[in-house]
Amino acid sequence: MPVFTAAVGSVTGLSFLSQLFTGDAFSTHSSISTLINPSKFSKSCLKSPIKRSSFYPPKVSVSGGAKAEESEQVTTGAVEDSPDAIRQARRSADWKAARAYIESGSIYEGRIEGFNGGGLLVRFYSLVGFLPFPQLSPSRSCREPHKSIQEIAKGLIGSLISMKVIQADEENRKLIFSEKEALWSKFSKQINVGDLFEARVGSVEDYGAFVHLRFPDGFYHLTGLVHVSEVSWDLVQDVRDFLNEGDEVRVKIIKIDREKSRITLSIKQLEEDPLLETLDKVIPQDGSVGPDSLGTSNSYNIEPLPGLETIFEELLREDGITDVRISRQGFEKRVVSQDLQLWLSNAPAVDKQFTLLARAGRQVQEIQLTTSLDQEGIKKALQRVLERVP
Repeated sequence: MPVFTAAVGSVTGLSFLSQLFTGDAFSTHSSISTLINPSKFSKSCLKSPIKRSSFYPPKVSVSGGAKAEESEQVTTGAVEDSPDAIRQARRSADWKAARAYIESGSIYEGRIEGFNGGGLLVRFYSLVGFLPFPQLSPSRSCREPHKSIQEIAKGLIGSLISMKVIQADEENRKLIFSEKEALWSKFSKQINVGDLFEARVGSVEDYGAFVHLRFPDGFYHLTGLVHVSEVSWDLVQDVRDFLNEGDEVRVKIIKIDREKSRITLSIKQLEEDPLLETLDKVIPQDGSVGPDSLGTSNSYNIEPLPGLETIFEELLREDGITDVRISRQGFEKRVVSQDLQLWLSNAPAVDKQFTLLARAGRQVQEIQLTTSLDQEGIKKALQRVLERVP
């Protein structure tokens, strides 16, 4: 029986999936036995080798001289007269093999045969699939940041890449691969919440920045997201004011979604919340500012800073706030600002009491706010009060 071949030729896109197969040998980079039994091709990287040959119809054997000869003639004639059926059977088997890779989560060693404007073209037996550029390992661009993605793609032609099949849609002829998913299978086991990484900023979006994690081997294997809320303790109106592509940063892993292959990172949590303050932090009790640096007199003996009394009155009109009083005051070495500054400490509440700090000149006053509101509710109440107070 003659052996049919796949003519590789030049590849310009996914339309290659419907190309005709003619000739007398498979023109791929491996032998026929490898193509018929892909477990030989990728045995070292598959969790459970997938045999493409198991998807083909079984051969029919016929015994007896004349009958055997007749059967051979009929079979040969069928092959020669129905190349479309043979091609379709081969492609159908390969689509089934692709779906089997998805179901098993196995790694496929794919050879790169070309590229286009959106990604790499990957040989999958008689099919050609697609590996989008965003699904490449981040190390490829981090190692050669001076090269364009097209230059990197050109250098990968002919090489074998470990990847996962992430979509196999035979009806719409979509066979999609991901190198990132293959790396996730290997390297996600090495990370935990709380781990710190040196990293490089990839793309920057309005909602945050995608950051590539550098592992001890020096390569960037995984990518996580630093949400805009985790960029800085300062108000971040535009992520690009703080981060740009190529920046070297240090990040902390704060969440791992192993089911969705997602990592949430934080930059700001490497520093203590600057609003996690009490009077003791603002004015350390080390004796460096004199014996009167901290005062613990009865709150009724402490004269409120100019403007505070009006704010207290307005706060008591807010639903959920039952008491506002000055608990302590201190004196700084220097005048920070003559204007009244008021902020809510992020220190946790104790017995439904939150801490406010007020500063003007050298004086700092610590205020205890008794309320049933949570921290966000207090912030909104303060905002309404400050809008009412001239």
